[in-house]
Amino acid sequence: MARVKYRDSDVSLMARMMRAEAEAEGNQGMLYVGNVIVNRAVADCLDFNDVRSIYDVIFQIQGNNYSFEAVQKGNLFYQRARESEKRLAERTLTNWRQHPAHYALWYFNPYAPCPPTWYGQPFTGQFKNHCFYEPQPGTCDSVYMG
Repeated sequence: MARVKYRDSDVSLMARMMRAEAEAEGNQGMLYVGNVIVNRAVADCLDFNDVRSIYDVIFQIQGNNYSFEAVQKGNLFYQRARESEKRLAERTLTNWRQHPAHYALWYFNPYAPCPPTWYGQPFTGQFKNHCFYEPQPGTCDSVYMG
């Protein structure tokens, strides 16, 4: 059973975001980005109370900007999804989760060592250039259930 409801268009949308955010980090890096996208769709807490679909997550606006930089800057996000990336997206939509993004709701590339917290949320690990953060214990139980 899928972790979140999705349509074919969601697979393509997610695949485009995964490539735009982490192509340089290979399939593993793209899977981690996919993990965060799905986690945000199932998390009913914090910044993610009003996002229930893949579309909502990817086009979420916070602080007058899109949550994902790739939506703003264009780059690879606006290119057609490749079949290999669609397969990766489907893996994360259905059941794939792995540390350090297993329960992560945030990631970023600090261009420096990963800070121990990101907006008060604990660091869970790093993969290549991306640092991953999950919610403080007790603040978002729904992400651990989805």
